[in-house]
Amino acid sequence: MFFSEDVVRERLRDVLDPEMRLSVVDLGLIYAIEIDGAAVRVTYTLTSPACPLAPVIAEQIRAAALDVPGVREVDLSLTFDPPWDPRTMASEDARIELGIW
Repeated sequence: MFFSEDVVRERLRDVLDPEMRLSVVDLGLIYAIEIDGAAVRVTYTLTSPACPLAPVIAEQIRAAALDVPGVREVDLSLTFDPPWDPRTMASEDARIELGIW
């Protein structure tokens, strides 16, 4: 079955940051999605390097990507380069929710 980066990204919109209750996509936490056959590599970050819910978020990203028809393998790559900045990385809707004008 065929899937694209856009299909995976749309599915990842269902993953919410547990503390902010906003989509990891809208927060700008998903840096890259790469597809190689039935494998997907997701490069992502967290709102803080000390995020206590990092394992929960990682598992939710993995599960959401695996839920896309045709995806057989998900490789996650956590990075803090560049550091997350909601003023430039979050969507307009997320910035409004966060009170960032």
